[in-house]
Amino acid sequence: MRLSQMLFVTLRDDPADAEIPSHKLLLRAGYIRRIGSGVYAYLPLMWRVLQKVSQIVREEMNATGAQECLLPQLQPAELWRESGRWDTYTKAEGIMFALTDRREQELALGPTHEEVITMIARDMIRSYRQLPLNLYQIQTKFRDEIRPRFGLMRGREFIMKDAYSFNADEESLKKTYQDMYQAYSNMLRRSGLSFRAVEADSGAIGGTGSTEFMVLAEAGEDEVLYTEDGQYAANVEKAVSLPADAENSPFTSYEKRETPGTETIEKLCDFLKCSPTQVVKNVLYQALYDNNTTVLVLVSIRGDQEVNEVKLQNELTKLASEYGGNAVLKLIVPDADAQKKWAAKPLPLGYVAPDIADDYIQSTKDVAPKFLRLADKTVVDLKNFVTGANESGYHVVGANWDKQFTLPENIVDIRKARPGDRAIHNPEQTLKSARGIEVGHIFQLGTKYSIAMGATYTNEQGEEKPLVMGCYGVGVSRLAQAAVEQSYDKDGIIWPVAIAPYHAIVTIPNINDAQQVEIAEQLYTELNQAGIETLLDDRNERAGVKFKDADLIGIPYRIVTGRAIANGKVEVVERKSRNSQEIHITEVVSTLKGWISQAVS
Repeated sequence: MRLSQMLFVTLRDDPADAEIPSHKLLLRAGYIRRIGSGVYAYLPLMWRVLQKVSQIVREEMNATGAQECLLPQLQPAELWRESGRWDTYTKAEGIMFALTDRREQELALGPTHEEVITMIARDMIRSYRQLPLNLYQIQTKFRDEIRPRFGLMRGREFIMKDAYSFNADEESLKKTYQDMYQAYSNMLRRSGLSFRAVEADSGAIGGTGSTEFMVLAEAGEDEVLYTEDGQYAANVEKAVSLPADAENSPFTSYEKRETPGTETIEKLCDFLKCSPTQVVKNVLYQALYDNNTTVLVLVSIRGDQEVNEVKLQNELTKLASEYGGNAVLKLIVPDADAQKKWAAKPLPLGYVAPDIADDYIQSTKDVAPKFLRLADKTVVDLKNFVTGANESGYHVVGANWDKQFTLPENIVDIRKARPGDRAIHNPEQTLKSARGIEVGHIFQLGTKYSIAMGATYTNEQGEEKPLVMGCYGVGVSRLAQAAVEQSYDKDGIIWPVAIAPYHAIVTIPNINDAQQVEIAEQLYTELNQAGIETLLDDRNERAGVKFKDADLIGIPYRIVTGRAIANGKVEVVERKSRNSQEIHITEVVSTLKGWISQAVS
């Protein structure tokens, strides 16, 4: 492709609405164009990158025996109600575009396709002889992000590969899951990316276990905790660890003390001259279930720890049936306005004890009459601890479970693991932190959807059994931008060779020099004929402008038909290393073929 004929416009300055380097560079280099909030056009250079990523993904999926298909973007609400996820996606998470057609039928633009594929399996899979089966598609998805940002990282429309497997049993599912784990590792390695596979929370997708594939980058939205021995890595939402040991309490007897102005742990410990590891803090949450029941949740956790709200929401989901619900629509720390709707009297916030009375809750139809009390594991073994006295300006010291307070029945792990904690698998290892961009996520769904939607098969014994499912997603457009976030410099993008829009760019410093033009045209033709995808910068621009543009768009190899042609050579510059060397014109094609082959092997 000749740049003079291409839709090619670059910007010298960073766009005002771009926040992270990859977003700025893709806009500046003319790869994408913002159409609306979270909606982007993929311009010719970007589309070539996306096609290359898609091809790598397709090849690795096909290698596992998966079959490609294409599912509808428009999905009937009835399917989502069958699975029980309509309210979760339209109200709780609120990420699904929902609409009503002219026949008053409710529809959604698909953020994911578990329901559609389960319906197909329900209608078409009859026997164990048809299993295992794995279907995938590469298609546009829609999610109504409340705050679209970072370009293609968190858009409202994006390209994704999603796959869905159907197995006869858990053992077969684990085999498919491992195949997908390897395929995803291959995809990212072939794309030239540095990545880490980590344990993850399954979120609204559900299931028994999941793994995220994180491209490591400073601007990553996710925090990854890992050990240097390579034995553990997890998203911070899922991570577990051993907290620091609690210090011994200086209080030997139980008493109530006046502690004015100590509504925070820091102020309290400073006032009492004690360690936060000796404090039981009691954090109040307000949970709304999908049957409109509000539950007030009191979490008792050690003073030096934080509540992991993803883990908390998972625990509350497990208890949903006790309140007549299925899912948590909303989880908040109730402010003064929220408390007015259910509080019978003002709460002593900052001074709450584990036994705060249930009569603080008004008796109303949609509010559970008692606090749901949860204790994090960090408080279970504390002795002579400090906690609130249920009276503003007062705490108690020297308290113990089974004496002054009753330990809640629900003992859970809902603390947030953090860097520096000891690893559970080896306490000599401490957790380290890295930032990551999630580009892939694989799930063991089990029978969540097949039972809800009646998708069964007949086994060898003639028994009807629910299909065992898995699902596997890769953000194709997100992966492309993640590659830029991982590899750029002050001058522009540095594409990995395997997914670069073109392998090489031939730059003519002076288009009025007939010899420069002739050699450039010759190399341009020979390189493309040899399968080396090549651009020709034949624009009537200064050499400096052309060199800057070549650096900005990140083409791996730049060939310059400059002064060296007097000696039968051209200058070849590698974008990644900036190494420059003069190569004989007759050796350019073979040299580049060797470099490219080595780079993508």
